[in-house]
Formats: sequence, C-alpha cells, structure tokens
Amino acid sequence: MISRVAFLSMHTSPLLQPGTGDAGGMNVYIDGLARTMVDRGVAVDVYTRRSSMDQPVEVNVDDSYRVFHVEAGPAEPMAIRPMAIYVTEFSEAVMATFDGVLPDLIHTHYWLSGWAGLLVKRKLGIPLANSFHTLARVKDLMKRDDEPPESLLRIAAEAEVIDNSDCVVASTPLEARDLLEHYGADPGRLCTSPPGVDHAVFCPGDMESARARVGFGDPPVLLYAGRIQPLKGVDVVLRTFALVKESIPGASLVIVGGPSGKQGDDELARLRELAESIGGVEFREPVPHDDLADHYRAADVLLLPSRSESFGLVAAEAQSCGLPVVAARTGGLEHVVCHGTSGILVDGWDPADHAAAALSILTDATLDERLREGAVEWSQRFSWEVTANRFLELYSGVRDRVAGG
Repeated sequence: MISRVAFLSMHTSPLLQPGTGDAGGMNVYIDGLARTMVDRGVAVDVYTRRSSMDQPVEVNVDDSYRVFHVEAGPAEPMAIRPMAIYVTEFSEAVMATFDGVLPDLIHTHYWLSGWAGLLVKRKLGIPLANSFHTLARVKDLMKRDDEPPESLLRIAAEAEVIDNSDCVVASTPLEARDLLEHYGADPGRLCTSPPGVDHAVFCPGDMESARARVGFGDPPVLLYAGRIQPLKGVDVVLRTFALVKESIPGASLVIVGGPSGKQGDDELARLRELAESIGGVEFREPVPHDDLADHYRAADVLLLPSRSESFGLVAAEAQSCGLPVVAARTGGLEHVVCHGTSGILVDGWDPADHAAAALSILTDATLDERLREGAVEWSQRFSWEVTANRFLELYSGVRDRVAGG
C-alpha cells in the first residue's frame, strides 16, 4: 500500500494564488491532488524552491500534507530558465529532508522538477512518476509568431525525463498522443489521468446574487480567467469581444488574472492599450481560487482561446458552475469541453470565428440553457476522487514494477 509520496514542484508552490506569475492550473492541480490523497490516508510532502526569506522552511497545510520551501539558489523570485542551474542543489536539498525515511514514490511536476526527480531516483532508487503540464515542442508548434522558441535545454531535459521516468502522466489522451508523436514516449510507461474539480466549491448557483457579490454590471458579461501571456490568447479574447460588441453594444468583458512569464508585463501593456480602444473591458487582479466560482456563476460566456493547453482546468471549473465555454480546439481543451454539449470548440484563433460562437450563445436562450445544463453534467466526469483513485492505482503499479525489477 502507498503510504507516503513526495511531490516536486521546483518553480512554483501550491500555496501561491493562481492567476499571476508562474502560478496557474498546475498549482491548483498539486494542491487538490495532495488534499485528496490525504483523505485516502496517504501522506504528501510537496517540495518547492524557496523564493523569499519570508517563506517558512515547512508549512503544515494538513496533518499529513506538508509543503517544504527548500534552498536552491537565492531566496528571491526568479524566471524559470535561470532556475535550471539550481536543479542539482534543489534535488540535494529535497533528499536532505528525507533523513533516511524515503517516500514510496516521487511525483514530479513540470520539466525542471522532472529533471530534479531523475537525480533523486538515480541516487536513492525511488520510483518516479512525472506530469509535464506543458510540453516545449507542442508550445513551439502553437506559439504566436512574436514569441521566442522554447530552449533546447528544456527540450533535452523533457526527453531525458520521458525516457527515464517509471511513469509519464498525461492529463488527457491528446497529451498522451503528443508525448508519443513528438517525444517517442514508451507506451508501456505512459499513463493517462485527468485533473479533478472540487464540485463542493465549483457548482451552479444563482446568477443575480453572484453578480452582486462580484460587482458585475448588466449582462451580457464575457469572462476570461487565467494568466496573461501570449500562450493564453488574451489578444484573441479582446478582438473577439470587439466583434461581439458590434452586435451587442452593451456587452462587457472582465479579464481576471495577472502577467506571467518573460513576456507577461509587455503583453499586459499591449492588451490594456487595445482594450482602451475597444471600451467596456475591465481588468481585475487575480482572486483567491475559490472566489472564481462566483465569477463563473455571474458570467454569460467564458472565452478560452489558448494556443496550447495540456488540460484546461479553468474550462472544467467554469462548466461545473454551469458556464458555457467558447474555447480553441487545441490540446486538452478538446477533451475538457464537449462541443455542442458544454460549450463550443472553435478551429484556430480567428476572432471572427470565436465571436460567432459566443454570439450564438448570447443571442439564443434555448442554446444557452442547453449548454448550461450540459456543462454541469459533463463536468461531473472530472473529480478529485476519481483522480486520486486512478493515481493510487498508478503509484502502486509503478512501485511494484520497480520492486520486481
């Protein structure tokens, strides 16, 4: 039986608020999975790099859920690429906390942590599972023309982790396909398990009272929630809204999130300038994760034209609240959003196509009602309970296979 696992998340902590910096769906994923594992009687220790002297060395989130901020490089915020030189230091700091009591398995998240996890596996022989959350080669295929390519170091590290992990976890069958096609992953060590949704928090509710709580104006309100960076397609969101506004002059757009990544601040500045020329756009700072539920309940349509998504947790959570989603047919979004049932999937990133999809919902009460009901029903397949059960099965299989040689 699995009794203790170690999660490695070198570049970002599950304690950080999603929506800004490097904190996003992965943070929610790690925290949600850890909490559900604890409910299953499995102790979880999460290791992340200390990025501030104000961060305590150890945080007891729950009796059996701890977050360790370990020393790896300067205790200050850092971009992801420069962190690579501290991977060995990070792995050694993680191992130092074990004090002879080893976890049953290490589950690493993202390529940096996967690289660190390989060092731990090679030194201590602990089985290793890895979730990438995003893949460099896939991002390069989908990136906007003005975005720089992913580093060769990242691509090489991802290939090394894929080749040497005991289990590579894909969030959807589409991500599994990407791992096979773009990295030549071994099908025998490839596992698929989607993230979950906390349905106690993300559930339908009264739209009018939700509007009052979050301060939305008159309908219709279009919503974007997430980090602001070129990959997320917020530029498409704004141009989509501009076209919607031509047909519905009273419509408004609320963007909830902060800048992320090397281009985040410049992207936000460009988006604010574009929004000023359109009008009716409100930028809001990231809110506590659970508070997003009221934003979903209060909105009329969620716009999610990401250029790449391994899963798309925002879409799953919005649907759980009964909010129809208009999303790009790319990556995990094709798995999370059921076209014609919980939302509308759009081929490509032409704002005219996304606007047409949004308008079809906003101007057809029958379609809107059907998608809202379908969104709630479809979202039930994504739950942390199912995810935890699947991972316990994967963890046990990996540990037994490694033990058996």
